[in-house]
Amino acid sequence: MDILKFAIEMEKEGEKYYKEQAYINKNNSLHTVFINLAKDECHHAQIIENKIKNVAYKTEAEVSRWTKNVFDDLKSFKMEEKAMPQQIDAYRMALDKEKESIELYKKLLKENNEDKALFEFLIMQEEEHYKVLDEIVQFVNRPNEWVENAEFGKRENY
Repeated sequence: MDILKFAIEMEKEGEKYYKEQAYINKNNSLHTVFINLAKDECHHAQIIENKIKNVAYKTEAEVSRWTKNVFDDLKSFKMEEKAMPQQIDAYRMALDKEKESIELYKKLLKENNEDKALFEFLIMQEEEHYKVLDEIVQFVNRPNEWVENAEFGKRENY
């Protein structure tokens, strides 16, 4: 399979995965995060498809548009305790998928100088996705790792 077609399939799998996570989180603030991640992955697939077809495409940053205040809505985020272990695994799996995407696009960047701007853009987008998901993992998992007691010394704010 051509590497660009593989990248398209990977983006489409990411879109499907994020839509599934949006459905699972339809009753909380993470729904919007996952819907936006799915839209971004769909946009990435379209960009690569246009590249293959030699059709003009724009590499406009979609992620930064919605990630700036993504955690403002999470201040009142609540999740049933029983669901958290399953969900944290889903977020970590998404982190792994984003990492795979970053590695693939870095490899493509090294192998193909004529498409440098395209792959740099896709790397930047996937790194932003990784950052958002990593912050979700930290946010959701913090109660399991952090003991709130003055005797444990200085604590970072969250």
